[in-house]
Amino acid sequence: SADDLNAINTNVQQFLTSANNKDLNGVMNYYASDDSAVLFDSVPPRQYVGATAIRNNWANFMAAYPTTMHFDLLDWKLEASGNLAYGHGFVRVTGPAKDGTQQDMTVRLTDVYKKIDGKWVTVHEHVSWPVDPVTSKVDFNSKP
Repeated sequence: SADDLNAINTNVQQFLTSANNKDLNGVMNYYASDDSAVLFDSVPPRQYVGATAIRNNWANFMAAYPTTMHFDLLDWKLEASGNLAYGHGFVRVTGPAKDGTQQDMTVRLTDVYKKIDGKWVTVHEHVSWPVDPVTSKVDFNSKP
């Protein structure tokens, strides 16, 4: 329903605000709070199962950007049916890394949501970069 899509989009916007503010607790409100959530990330070990593992992954990511970082959601699409939904698009992350170099990378993002106790939470997330099959090099700046 439109209400479900609005609720999920509100969660997505709150997640982005939390990520941009480096608010780890706010970021974690986006995910299921138990061991049911799975994150396939673009960095090793590539699979994080459960809220504790996802929290540690996010804490490490935030530590790589000690001052600021900025997330932009691009070309976001969302579908919902019953108590399941999914969204997909691109996330551009910019900001100075620990060594001071300016980072600018765009990842592909797919999230699966489940409505649990009346609240939409992420139960599966997949983050990836495209790879050039000829060179086997990652394209960190692929845009939609």
